[in-house]
Amino acid sequence: MKYLDEFSNPDLARRLLDQIHAVTTRPWALMEVCGGQTHSIIRHGIDQLLPEGIEMIHGPGCPVCVTPLEIIDKALAIAEQPGAIFCSFGDMLRVPGSGQDLFSIKSAGGDVRVVYSPLDALKLARDNPDRQVVFFGIGFETTAPANAMTVYQARRLGIHNFSLLVSHVLVPPAMAAIMESPSCRVQGFLAAGHVCSVMGTSEYPPLAERYRVPIVVTGFEPLDILEGIRLTVTQLEQGRHEVENAYSRAVTAEGNLPAMAMLRDVFEVTDRTWRGIGMIPQSGWKLSERYADFDAESRFSVTDIHTEESSLCRAGEVLQGLIKPHECAAFGKDCTPRNPLGATMVSSEGACAAYFTYRRLELVQS
Repeated sequence: MKYLDEFSNPDLARRLLDQIHAVTTRPWALMEVCGGQTHSIIRHGIDQLLPEGIEMIHGPGCPVCVTPLEIIDKALAIAEQPGAIFCSFGDMLRVPGSGQDLFSIKSAGGDVRVVYSPLDALKLARDNPDRQVVFFGIGFETTAPANAMTVYQARRLGIHNFSLLVSHVLVPPAMAAIMESPSCRVQGFLAAGHVCSVMGTSEYPPLAERYRVPIVVTGFEPLDILEGIRLTVTQLEQGRHEVENAYSRAVTAEGNLPAMAMLRDVFEVTDRTWRGIGMIPQSGWKLSERYADFDAESRFSVTDIHTEESSLCRAGEVLQGLIKPHECAAFGKDCTPRNPLGATMVSSEGACAAYFTYRRLELVQS
């Protein structure tokens, strides 16, 4: 409870808001990269307390949201295979594919299981040697070390009935792609603290310099975010574009060196498609040659599955910060958490789910 109390103090929040108001002299558009930060901003109404000219643009930082539709369909195809045990974190089970989701597969008799660690899936493989066990490895740099360690352990222990369906993506290339978009309005970034706790901050100074944008690493509690906004706006007002670490209790410049070594061993960088955004060069990981035998796509021959997004869903524009969720005509009508059109509505960190959960529905009618 320590950080929940210390970093949600309303008196300190008001003091930070006063400082933000005092330093702001013109409009600025800031993007919070992480979906967890988006939920905190909307839940606590931070965006509504900022000076009128400060706009928070909700970025693509929800791993469930950016997992491409074709990967979801590949997961569904694998989960339907007789004898397969398909394992995933719970937040992926209701993400819609082209025609169904993992819950539908489960209700139809498929062996789909919610696990709390990829090592749980590895244990299932060890306990069920006659079954093929697949873990759905999605996420940013944050979740990748645990998935890499699991594949490393499977190889070391000789557990060959385990495989990984990989959909890992990397944050810095996505930030670069956003900045290079002709429609980009982002003038400063709040970088994701949990990603930087693994990877450190060394990848960000070149981005700040190349695109002349301040990048401030922040946490997820209200005071974390307000301090990140204050530092970003201060830089913009002073004409600076530097990297600052406002999350030093968890982030160091060098990052988690053992985790990074494991990532370099198990994965290699590859081009990756982001849902709603498209292909971003060198923006993801795939299994390296040493661990290619544990690639579920190859093992189950689903590499050729290709799909198209719903024409009604504008999640891609939300993920790029081009529109707010309530500006989509389907929001709250054809698309709700119970019947989602896209991952941004079903994910616990999705911007559309945040707007729906925290009653931004009235904005649709305003």
